[in-house]
Amino acid sequence: MYGLYDKEGILRFVDSDKDACIAYAELFELSSTNYCLMDLANYTKKGRGTNLDQSPEGNNN
Repeated sequence: MYGLYDKEGILRFVDSDKDACIAYAELFELSSTNYCLMDLANYTKKGRGTNLDQSPEGNNN
């Protein structure tokens, strides 16, 4: 699954086909410097098991 984000970090399009995401960017005339294409399937697998609690109580450094 791929996600296409604009330069402000807003998710604009999601599809299982990378070429479909690129076609979306071309349709809306987004140049490659104005978007980021991320492989969401690999990104979420890497994120499993990560402690997302950023409270001060959990960080006694």
